[in-house]
Amino acid sequence: MTYCGIVSIAGRPNVGKSTLLNRLIGQKLSITAHKPQTTRHSILGIQTVGERQVVYVDTPGIHVTGKQRLNQVLNRTASSSLHDVDVVILVLQAMVWNDDDKRAFELVSNSGVPFFIAVNKIDNIRKKEEMLPYLGTLPTHENLQGVVLISARKGSGIDSLEEQIGKFIPEGPWRYGEDELTDRSARFLASEAVREQLTRLLSAELPYALSVEIETFEESADLLRIGAVIWVDKPSQKGIVIGKGGAQLKEVGSRARATLETLFDKKVFLECWVRVKEGWADDERALRSLGYDNQ
Repeated sequence: MTYCGIVSIAGRPNVGKSTLLNRLIGQKLSITAHKPQTTRHSILGIQTVGERQVVYVDTPGIHVTGKQRLNQVLNRTASSSLHDVDVVILVLQAMVWNDDDKRAFELVSNSGVPFFIAVNKIDNIRKKEEMLPYLGTLPTHENLQGVVLISARKGSGIDSLEEQIGKFIPEGPWRYGEDELTDRSARFLASEAVREQLTRLLSAELPYALSVEIETFEESADLLRIGAVIWVDKPSQKGIVIGKGGAQLKEVGSRARATLETLFDKKVFLECWVRVKEGWADDERALRSLGYDNQ
């Protein structure tokens, strides 16, 4: 007898959804950074243990503000990931409740799917008793199955969360092979590895004005050759991404290559170029060409 279920991980930007997915799967699939809206695509993480397979869906952060077409696409992607699933994990940040959290709660509770609240980043709270008033103010709903305190970064509370989630995984055949970890292609994972380093190294708003596209991906027995195009929104941003004497781009490539060599377990030769596609984040055709809104 086998069990298989789909679990959506939802919440506002920057609450630790991608860190939670990586923790649950035991391998880095989703990119992480201390900036909101780092995640732009839904990505599946597949956990197969014993007879049970759980397919976790990491989603873009649900947010109220943002009028660009890209913001609308991200919200649409996140909302669509709340349907046709067995259970939802709504991730909140300990001691925080804002308009984006409220909107995320509304979407999750209105989906008709049973859900848990996972209060994340509890490792940042020195005195846990200080959380009692906060927990008492959280809204309730008939589909809310419980509240679990976790630290996705350190792993505390994850076993308890998995135990609760396991009760909602139905009997059925597995959707994926025992050794599969994600439905995403190697090209996609490569583009995200480059974008992660750009997001971490570039300051302020610039990471939101760029996207990464894999132009070449050639694999041999002992080497992976990858050519990545970094698309920016304005000509003035090109020089910032490249940096003085190419130093910034070189650092991005070096860090991304290290991530990719760990992920693919082979030597990687990575080349990055920066090109301009003005207004791409507000252009539906450009968004589709860069892999958005076709999920």
